[in-house]
Amino acid sequence: MKTLFIPALLSLAAIDNPPPLKEGLWSITTETISNPAGTKIEGAYSICRNHAYDEKLHARTKAMRGCTVVKETLEGGKYTLVQHCEVPGMVFETSAVSTMDGDTSSHTESHTTYKPAMRGVEETTMIMDQKYTGACPADMQPGERMDKDGKVIHLGKPAN
Repeated sequence: MKTLFIPALLSLAAIDNPPPLKEGLWSITTETISNPAGTKIEGAYSICRNHAYDEKLHARTKAMRGCTVVKETLEGGKYTLVQHCEVPGMVFETSAVSTMDGDTSSHTESHTTYKPAMRGVEETTMIMDQKYTGACPADMQPGERMDKDGKVIHLGKPAN
């Protein structure tokens, strides 16, 4: 099911020359609604980030096979992205708007459609809020994630 959320999660990372976000620990909350069933999934976690990690995520997003950026605008603290992706047997399109409040918080709303439906899901709407909370704990490296219960999950080789 994670593949349903990739376009929405990476929307801010896809912007050319995004403004740098403050390095450290960020709390992230998400609310995703999948239709036609109206299934709602809420999530909360923290991630340790630095500029190298953000740049790596940015590069990975730009290199997504089968995806093209249809529209991308940057006006003030508001970023808009429309992305079209074609993968074997499926087309999905994402439209996302991210609003930045300096380098310490962002709010993103995105809408993705899937043709044909993916596992019965025709569209998803996601709302994501990210906030800087302070320095990363000593035992966390950039790219590592902490669940609500405090468990640290290594998501790949950290960027230093």
